Amino acid sequence: MSIRSAVVLTTFLLTPALAAAQSPDHSHGAEADPTAAGGAAAMGGPIVQTPHLKLTAMRAPNAADSARGAEVLRGMREGIEQYRDYRKAIEDGYRIFLPNLPMKVYHFTNYRRAIWGGRSFDARKPSSLLYERRPDGGYTLVGAMYVARREATPDELHARVPLSLAQWHAHVNICAPRPRDRDRWRETVNGQMKFGPAGAISTKAECEREGARFIPQLFGWMVHVSLGEGFAREASGAHKH
Repeated sequence: MSIRSAVVLTTFLLTPALAAAQSPDHSHGAEADPTAAGGAAAMGGPIVQTPHLKLTAMRAPNAADSARGAEVLRGMREGIEQYRDYRKAIEDGYRIFLPNLPMKVYHFTNYRRAIWGGRSFDARKPSSLLYERRPDGGYTLVGAMYVARREATPDELHARVPLSLAQWHAHVNICAPRPRDRDRWRETVNGQMKFGPAGAISTKAECEREGARFIPQLFGWMVHVSLGEGFAREASGAHKH
C-alpha cells in the first residue's frame, strides 16, 4: 500500500474517532487527546509511551551526535524557511491533515516526500511541516516531521536523527470498527473511548472479540523537530498525528 493510500485509509478510519473525541460527551484529557491520531505532539512537550505509542529508547549523548543534530537542524531550517508562509507550502504540494478538527499542531504533509522519506533522508526535505493555527485563520510554522519505514531498525533511525537527541515514535495497537460499524466510534469504556489511537482496546484479542479491525502499526516511524527549540527530550517517564 502506498503512503497516500495509507493516509486516505487512516483518515477514513480515524476521523470518526477524532470527531467523537471533540464531543462534549467525552473527556478532553490525555486519554482522549485528538491530536494523537494525527501523529502530533505538543512541540517541546513530553511524549509518553503508552499501549498505543511506541518510542525508541534514548541513547547516551555524545559529541558526534550533537554535531549530527546541529547538521540536521541547519538543513531543516534551510529547507523549510520558505514555508513560513503556509500558502507556499500548499502551492508546493503539502496538504493539511484533518484541517477542520481543532488540534494544537497541524500536519501539512507532502505525500511524495513521505514516500521518498521512507527510503532516504534529507533534513532539507521533511515529509510534513508542523503549524499552529492563528486566531486570524492562518498558520504559524513551528517545526517539521520526518518519517522512516516501519521496518527501520534503531540504528537506521539513529543515522537519520540521533536517538540521544530525540525519540522516534510509532502509533501502534489500534482497534478500529469495521466500515459498516462507523457508529461504534462513540462507544466508551469507563468514560474512555473504546476504539482508536487513544482507545481502551490495545490488544488483538480484545479487538477480535469486538468484531473490529486490529491495526498493529499505522504508518512508519516519525520524529518531530521544533523550529524554535531544536531537539526536545520527548520522553519524561514511561504520547498523546
